[in-house]
Amino acid sequence: MLSSRIGILGGGQLGLMLLQAATDWNLDIHILDPDAEAPCKKIAPHFQQGSLQDYDTVYEFGKNLDVITIEIEKVNVEALEALEKAGKKVYPQPSVIRLIQDKRVQKQFYREHNLPTADFILTDSREDVKNHEDFLPAFHKLGRDGYDGRGVQRLTSAADFHKAFDQPGLLEKAVPFEKELAVIVARNSTGGIQCFPTVEMVFHPEHNLVEYLFAPAEISEEIDQKAREIATKTAEAFQIVGVLAVELFLTADGEILINEVAPRPHNSGHHTIRANATSQFEQHWRAILDLPLGSTHSYAPSAMVNLLGEEGFEGPAVYEGIETLLATEQVFPFLYWKAVTKPFRKMGHITIMDSSIEALKEKVDFVKKNIKVISAS
Repeated sequence: MLSSRIGILGGGQLGLMLLQAATDWNLDIHILDPDAEAPCKKIAPHFQQGSLQDYDTVYEFGKNLDVITIEIEKVNVEALEALEKAGKKVYPQPSVIRLIQDKRVQKQFYREHNLPTADFILTDSREDVKNHEDFLPAFHKLGRDGYDGRGVQRLTSAADFHKAFDQPGLLEKAVPFEKELAVIVARNSTGGIQCFPTVEMVFHPEHNLVEYLFAPAEISEEIDQKAREIATKTAEAFQIVGVLAVELFLTADGEILINEVAPRPHNSGHHTIRANATSQFEQHWRAILDLPLGSTHSYAPSAMVNLLGEEGFEGPAVYEGIETLLATEQVFPFLYWKAVTKPFRKMGHITIMDSSIEALKEKVDFVKKNIKVISAS
């Protein structure tokens, strides 16, 4: 399978890190992305500019390849289904992508498969949301196309109804939780499964993006095992081939609920490039090429800080403080080949390792204070 011609739909930072992992094995990688200057462009052996949502573009891209995967869910599933019928290996499977593309369908899937998740109500319009005042406080989520914090609004009372989306979506009960956790799980086509250690995520208070995370999460062994069991059951329910990120809520009484999933490498697993025996990106290749899954052993406690564009800056990116980071032990910056910064745009991430979570927290504070992405003009 290592001699297969492999396509990735999407050439952003996830595609870039998949591509970097692929170079170790001489994998023949082809990239399709709508942006002529996508991060993958500079190092991809084969790069094609084109829409990920146009049937003909996706089908033509994939018809001469052996294996096709994704780095983003917003793709033309009909074209992937046609490629699958033509004998191409498409992982994650189009049926899984179709389920996950629509949060309404995704949430119903959890309910139908007895997977724990917060209570929810499907809504068709803003007017429809107004019929459910007694369900508040809740989060109104777009059914389709929400991404990186976009497409989610918190509704506390009827005074917030104007924030609701006037499109099909769902109201998800606001759950009081103590921690937001995530488990990256990989499954290959013969049913082999491996989970990475549970991580604890801290979100930006305004922009609903992961600001940083710690691995392992500061939770009991019992909770860690429960989180991994739920992630495993979720991967098995989807019968996914590839990597699945399972985002979870931990409540005060020890209940674990699925928030959302992503059928691909995910922000909550970036630290694994340095901190684990196998990175999530290599694990994805192992899974979709039906190779033995790698060890997920952690070398040391680790953290990952997202490197976001500073508010008030837009233009050619300048990374202030890189020298300071590089002079700090076990601090590893990863930049995403994005030439232009914008406020809160993901420009890179920083993996940090140390002997304890307490030491990591000090380093996270140090890193956040000493690295900034601003613009040259």
